[in-house]
Amino acid sequence: MILDILTPDKKLFEGEAQAVTVPGISGSMQFLKGHAPLISVLGAGEVTVKTNNGEQSFKINGGVVEVLNNKVIVLAE
Repeated sequence: MILDILTPDKKLFEGEAQAVTVPGISGSMQFLKGHAPLISVLGAGEVTVKTNNGEQSFKINGGVVEVLNNKVIVLAE
């Protein structure tokens, strides 16, 4: 699936991801290929991205996530 992680200042990540874990306000959520469409508010924490090249983490202070048609967009603070 395709992942974009955007902040007001810059793009933190753009590319292919095997799994994405985000900090929801009621607990963490993980998205894999084929996930159902979703829009959710995010809390403070880490976005973890698993790719073919390993794993990366990005610290955020909240935001919004949208999942649609194997594309995940994280709008982070």
